[in-house]
Amino acid sequence: MTLRVALIQTRTPASHAGALDHVVPLISQAAQGGAQLILTPEGTNFLQKDRNLLAAQLTSLEDDPVVQGLRDAARRLSVSVLIGSALVRRGDGQAANRSALIAPDGEITATYDKLHMFDVDLPNGETARESAVYTPGDQAVIAQAEGAVLGLTICYDIRFPALHRALALAGAQILTVPAAFTRPTGEAHWEVLLRARAIETGSFVLAPAQGGFHEDGRGTYGHSLAIAPWGEVLGKLDHDEPGVLFADLDLDQVAKARAAIPALANAQPFSGPVPLP
Repeated sequence: MTLRVALIQTRTPASHAGALDHVVPLISQAAQGGAQLILTPEGTNFLQKDRNLLAAQLTSLEDDPVVQGLRDAARRLSVSVLIGSALVRRGDGQAANRSALIAPDGEITATYDKLHMFDVDLPNGETARESAVYTPGDQAVIAQAEGAVLGLTICYDIRFPALHRALALAGAQILTVPAAFTRPTGEAHWEVLLRARAIETGSFVLAPAQGGFHEDGRGTYGHSLAIAPWGEVLGKLDHDEPGVLFADLDLDQVAKARAAIPALANAQPFSGPVPLP
């Protein structure tokens, strides 16, 4: 089975209205190019570094105007859309960084809240404390779209191989990694981490990214990538400008890669090591 996908690279503005105007034409371009499954980056609905301005714009997933607009677009274009993430308000009032899978009828069929919070002090002086804003999820998620099984992750999750292994063991053929990677970490680690996760699990990896310098002052790396189960790069946007990356996935390659290197099946339980005194 061959599945045509499109990865949307954005430079999302700091408002819902601006974000929707930015992403819908790219979704339409992807659909016109024959994509059956279209993936957007982390923070598709808006990006805002200022915590007070961010909090003022958060709504529930169901009420978010960008989510509503992309549900309408999926229905109108008869495609599946993975919103890589929307920044939303949870039912308990806390904030979540949430992926949402939309079927061609416009219904949301699966959601995933980012598990791993990006709390770091980078060597260049940049700091990030996602846990001060968002409540992490506690559940790994797989979902079906266009005849394929997706394993949902978001950005910093890429640094945690156990999550991707668990998704593959649960049947995921495609690992989705929507991101808004920082420029220093992107330049150093983005492609090698994505290829490693593909090779370790024998899965396709699809990583639509934010790119460039945004209205809220942040800089993101771009360079969206589609990677095959053997680790080869199927396609790349080798820049940080908005755009669409198409890839045709032969899903039979997943079983072939996992049979050739049966790392998922060969793993052994172990104990230790005991920490040194």
